[in-house]
Amino acid sequence: MLPHAAQARLSPAESRMVETVRSEQDRSIALLERLVNVNSGTMNLAGVEKVGQMMRAELEPLGFDVRWVPMAAVGRAGHIVATHKGDGKGKRLLLIGHLDTVFEQHSPFQTFVRKGDKAEGPGAGDDKGGMVVMLAALRAMQAAGTLKAADIEIVLTGDEEDAGSPVETARAALVEAGKRADVALDFEGLVRDGGRDMGSIARRSSYSWTITATGRTGHSSLIFTPQYGDGAANELARIVTAFRQELPEPNLTFNVGLIAAGANASIEADGARASASGKTNIIPAIALARGDFRTLTNDQTLRVRQKMEAIVARHAPGTDAKIEFEEGYPSMAPTAGNRAVLASLNGVNRDLGLPEMPELDPLKRGAGDISFVAGDVDGLAGLGPYSTGDHAPGETVDLPSISTQAQRAAILMSRLSREPRK
Repeated sequence: MLPHAAQARLSPAESRMVETVRSEQDRSIALLERLVNVNSGTMNLAGVEKVGQMMRAELEPLGFDVRWVPMAAVGRAGHIVATHKGDGKGKRLLLIGHLDTVFEQHSPFQTFVRKGDKAEGPGAGDDKGGMVVMLAALRAMQAAGTLKAADIEIVLTGDEEDAGSPVETARAALVEAGKRADVALDFEGLVRDGGRDMGSIARRSSYSWTITATGRTGHSSLIFTPQYGDGAANELARIVTAFRQELPEPNLTFNVGLIAAGANASIEADGARASASGKTNIIPAIALARGDFRTLTNDQTLRVRQKMEAIVARHAPGTDAKIEFEEGYPSMAPTAGNRAVLASLNGVNRDLGLPEMPELDPLKRGAGDISFVAGDVDGLAGLGPYSTGDHAPGETVDLPSISTQAQRAAILMSRLSREPRK
């Protein structure tokens, strides 16, 4: 039970929400098991749609108008968009989660396995656990009577782990929902740091890049001569070294994940594999590198791109090079509005008798869908459960955190939905 002092600070409706979440914990875990046991790797389009159907079956009884937005145009399954019409007086909430996981049908990691207060399974935390928290909170609101007046829109994307292209099409429904909302709440996983639950008011961007360096090929004995120059491999090495020396700044990380060079070299269409052929006595004609960079603000993204382009443009003798940037996830910058949402959550924590949640260092959180709406609406990330080992076999969710997070979310959403719109 809650401490008596904390219980006294909750309204009767809020106490009812707490009781409902706790009493339905077994129901939430059972739903999580069913969701996890349906493979919904991003490219398993039928599986993603099946999970969407399961979520529809949970949302419609709560009074949501649910529609499926197909995404065949970008090679993905689709999204769930669900709308609950309230009284139109309070802030409009946007709830964000995702149906897909990184574990495709060929993965050996496919099954939910409970181990006491922990459970393993693909997407058990990211993000099927998050969707379960969302539903538990909404059911608690319905039981307490606070859902009826709340204006809520839910977007559950089907390709968060591998967004379709063009991203403008893949994220159109989410962006449009963000423009309609006053507050966005992201139900990806809670982060703990030093044993403390943290509040996520920022998420860094994620962009991939590819460098193609070329040079004059010939016998290796002629390298560095005016006729043949440095060769493609040395040009690429120059660029990568200059990145390391010249790019570093606060909140930026950049990585070279794949390199290939030789008389011939190529990167496969999936961007995850490369091949090369050549000999020690042949100057490489081509060198390829693929990597990423992550930034905290859109201004930083522009600045870093310009620096990278300038470095690439300084060619070594006898070489050429170009850099290409791919579509990616924008940043969710820390703002006063986001801090205000976290302050509201910490008000909930105080009334629940829970410790305050400090701001999480954004370097400790990856990119996510909430960033696509961050320029239009105040938001908060990390309302899903706590989990470890995400994106790898053995992903494990902390089951008690489902209840704690659902209690927080139910009260927070109820309070926000009663605040007047700006």
